[in-house]
Amino acid sequence: MTDSHITQDGTGNPVAPEGTRTAADVVTPELITRLTRGVVGSGTAVSHTPFTGEVLASALPESTPEDVATAFGCARAAQRAWAATPVRRRAAVLLRFHDLLLSRQPEILDLIQLETGKTRLHAQEEVQGVAIVARHYGRKAPAYLRPKGHLGAVPTLTKVTELRQPRGVVGLIAPWNYPLQLSVGDAIPAFVAGNAVVMKPDTETALSALWARELMVEAGLPAGVWQIVIGDGPVVGPAVVEGADYVSFTGSTRTGREVARAAAARLVGCSLELGGKNAMLVLHDADLDRAVDGAVRGSFASAGQLCISMERLYVHESIADTFLERFAARTKAMRLGTALAYGAEMGSLVSERQLETVTRHVDEAVAKGATVLAGGRPRPDIGPYFYEPTILDGVESPMAVCTEETFGPVVSVYRFGDEDEAIVRANATAYGLNASVWTKDARRGRAIAARLRAGTVNLNESYAAAFGSVASPMGGMGDSGLGRRHGSEGILRFTEPQTVAQQRLMPLGPAFGMTDEKYADFMTRSLRALKALRLR
Repeated sequence: MTDSHITQDGTGNPVAPEGTRTAADVVTPELITRLTRGVVGSGTAVSHTPFTGEVLASALPESTPEDVATAFGCARAAQRAWAATPVRRRAAVLLRFHDLLLSRQPEILDLIQLETGKTRLHAQEEVQGVAIVARHYGRKAPAYLRPKGHLGAVPTLTKVTELRQPRGVVGLIAPWNYPLQLSVGDAIPAFVAGNAVVMKPDTETALSALWARELMVEAGLPAGVWQIVIGDGPVVGPAVVEGADYVSFTGSTRTGREVARAAAARLVGCSLELGGKNAMLVLHDADLDRAVDGAVRGSFASAGQLCISMERLYVHESIADTFLERFAARTKAMRLGTALAYGAEMGSLVSERQLETVTRHVDEAVAKGATVLAGGRPRPDIGPYFYEPTILDGVESPMAVCTEETFGPVVSVYRFGDEDEAIVRANATAYGLNASVWTKDARRGRAIAARLRAGTVNLNESYAAAFGSVASPMGGMGDSGLGRRHGSEGILRFTEPQTVAQQRLMPLGPAFGMTDEKYADFMTRSLRALKALRLR
């Protein structure tokens, strides 16, 4: 198969050259035995590769609810000593992991590609993201977690210190679409805060999480601190929520609501990063070449199976025709492929279920009057779940693709006349995860960003600028979730704040022979004085 290969009818996206290495070369019985050592499971689970649909790993230990309880017991036993380890020593583990990850990345790139079907460049984005998170918390965790002094009830007489105590054992449920970034990337701040983690990765992408665990243990994390359980979500997921002191979940909004209800019933906290129907706004003064490249990356990275990818594209009517001509040409030229090597620009959907959703959304839209500007069909000649990157024009609200999350390589385009109109239409969704604004006027772009109902907004970038800026919080509004990853919020969610107040010299009550009336008068005058001194 050559780089210029196209479908038999002479149209369609070109296919990148095939690679020389196969799944059997990478996922050997020895690798599976090594990675699953210590995983609690009394059954056997199987995973598949989207590139061919064939079995990838046939001997994964499958956990029962009783196995999950055993994993929590091991994690609790290990967590006590880990929490007593000085935070700088915990942070040093992350920095060693950072170096090991970058030096061993060919191994994990193979696994991510085989488990998800994405291209090598999109797999490498996960390595970048995890390395950034490890470096950030490896350097900043001591500052985030250090004791903080606060003004006491009576200045000088009341000394107050805020401590940050670990939650205990965090239950972390990770999705299939970013098996490295959304597993160890979310576990890192939990670990450095002094917690243990019981993680349930998706069975189809468990090898990436298991590989990351092995590397983290090599970096110095006690093995018992990170427990991984494998099994069906409806069976293992509730058991993880039931045993956890805090729950971190990334997945669909429907399942997120169930997790939130279960956590609330136990009075434990949770953070949820859920779905999105993200909007990209291309203003009349945008750099069209940069905006086209941004639309390609934002819409088709990881075959659109990215919570923060663009599914709605709003383009100013004065530039729409020119923009769409260039965008469609660029999209039609994207190389699709399965090679365990760089070169392809888009890979496969992960499963038959995802392919069915994408196909249904596109076919229904076309049947109701939408126009396909690029793509619009599956590519079984490449792999069972491949679907061409697709641009739809003329999409209207009765169509499912207009309002439902597609989670595939499909973007709908809409023209607008003024910016207020674009903002209203971009905000007309229950979701609020990510957005993108393209303009040469940075001040106007920032003003528009502040009016968009989204947890992150990128100017002249689709998603990577905000997601990669890990000192700042990332998360969603509305149906896109609760809580934030990254920054101070991303680590402090895994802690319980504890206030220690020390009273000195005199109590907060009548003393030195004061009557109740004299004490009340003294405190009244003191409160007025504190306000006059502008103390807070």
